[in-house]
Amino acid sequence: MKTLNKIPTGKIERTGSLLKAGAKVGVNYLKYYGNKITKDEDEARKILNEENASDIYDSLKELKGSALKVAQMLSMEKNILPVEYVEKFSLSQFSVPPLSGALVKKIFRKYFGKNPEEIFDEFSSESVNAASIGQVHTAKIGDKKLAVKIQYPGVRESISSDLQMVKPIALKMFNIKKEGSESYFQEVEDKLFEETDYHLELKRSQHFAEKCQHLPNIKFPQYYPEYSCEKIITMDWMPGIHFSEFTKKNNTQGDLDKIGQTLWDFYMYQMHVLKKVHADPHPGNFLVSEHNELLIIDFGCIKEIPEDFYIPYFELAREENLKNPEIFQQKLYTLEILRNDDSEQEKEFFTKLFYELLELFTRPFNQEKFDFSDESFFQEIADLGQRYAKISNMKGMNTNRGSRHFIYLNRTFFGLYNMMHDLKAKYIAINNFKNYCD
Repeated sequence: MKTLNKIPTGKIERTGSLLKAGAKVGVNYLKYYGNKITKDEDEARKILNEENASDIYDSLKELKGSALKVAQMLSMEKNILPVEYVEKFSLSQFSVPPLSGALVKKIFRKYFGKNPEEIFDEFSSESVNAASIGQVHTAKIGDKKLAVKIQYPGVRESISSDLQMVKPIALKMFNIKKEGSESYFQEVEDKLFEETDYHLELKRSQHFAEKCQHLPNIKFPQYYPEYSCEKIITMDWMPGIHFSEFTKKNNTQGDLDKIGQTLWDFYMYQMHVLKKVHADPHPGNFLVSEHNELLIIDFGCIKEIPEDFYIPYFELAREENLKNPEIFQQKLYTLEILRNDDSEQEKEFFTKLFYELLELFTRPFNQEKFDFSDESFFQEIADLGQRYAKISNMKGMNTNRGSRHFIYLNRTFFGLYNMMHDLKAKYIAINNFKNYCD
């Protein structure tokens, strides 16, 4: 894979890169109309999606930063995007062009005043993993093998302008109205600024490792503040395979359930005990050891869950509250799903929509054990999304629904459910995390 000696950091330069992608997309549509003459509609549409996904991703991977982070977030939306986009954008989780060795040395000299070879006994000039915000190199001090994560130059400085560039994509894909959407985009911007603050990530990583170290079958690296700074984090090297590689192996059901239960308990403990959660559950942030232990290697995106949101959010997960129209509607207002200025049509429509959504998504919470290998459950999710996407009477309605806290909580559950489904975990005890509470 080629390396990058430079990343576009200026607003004009970064915007120009996306405009080039837009021009290519326009050409792809012209080819699509031609293909419809000689091919059937499904084949022509598949070619269009593949070419558009490739051209958009190629632009985003050169930009890196929050622009590429959007692709990473979209890659988890398996029930919203065409499969061609999901497959291409999922590469942003752990496979993008890395920085060159010369640029890496320049970053070290800027923040430590030394080349990495002067700090560590050994340092790999080539990265072993490159993603949206940073890349990882291996290093050694004595016999201890380390992972050194280096943030790309200009990522933090370009967050605000990048979001302005990708906002039209998000508005269209998620049917968000521009008016009244400021709080949602502000939440995303705030979280991206947190993700690029490596001092904060180091502090949070140490906190989560300490609070969750008693959970069985899960391991966290040790972190080294003396070899870390605002753009570099150094931690133990964790030997294992990527989560997505593990799911493709010929595993026994027992092994799959073991990792699935570990992952589920980790998330439920965060949600219900710590009231803060690792809000970036995609395969690139997890490894599996040779002993089938779950290894957590990234705590960049953390969402704190305020009590006044946590209580009504999880009260709506209880089946008896879902089936009580009075309580159900009251919680919808508390969570800003229903609004005081809604018309009767909007109130009726969104009450019905969110009942169907919540009844479906909260099913695991109303059972002692849940089968995440059940294809019919995930097909229902896909069908519901497609059905509401095609409803014409949504036009003209205010579709900006829910507290800003929904963005990262919903993202967390979407990502967690998808990972549990990838595992085909069958026998998951939903409240098992309670065995590890003080």
